[in-house]
Amino acid sequence: MPKLAIVCIDDEDMVLESLKEQLKRPFGKDYYIEVAESSEDALEILEELQADNIEVALIISDQIMPGMKGDELLIQVHSRYPKTLKVLLTGQASVEAVGNAVNRANLYRYIAKPWDETDLFLTVTEALRRYSQDQQLTEKIRSFSELTTTWKS
Repeated sequence: MPKLAIVCIDDEDMVLESLKEQLKRPFGKDYYIEVAESSEDALEILEELQADNIEVALIISDQIMPGMKGDELLIQVHSRYPKTLKVLLTGQASVEAVGNAVNRANLYRYIAKPWDETDLFLTVTEALRRYSQDQQLTEKIRSFSELTTTWKS
């Protein structure tokens, strides 16, 4: 199984530090925790992780940032990395932006700022469980397909 990562994106340093700290305690042993201050930086980090054979299981992104907004980032991430689960974490997202992320980026969850640490923990735990189950199912389907091909030969 490849190494896995969680990537957090927010233009506010205090928010990123808080997210990183709250995620490292329960998940840092099993997942890389990466942070980016912009959508553009996040896309670079995703490419670097992929080059290092590290899969991004989960992205947690703010909506309101300079440059590319969070929903736009999540749409790009979905087109490049469709298996990655996406969470929008923001206090200022419009209904249109959230709808855009849900419909075009397959948004997994929306969490309002300021967030509750327990809610964040439960959301991330459930997202990582779902990601793992999806990966296991994909592997079983691949194995079954190989067996079927071998059996038909």
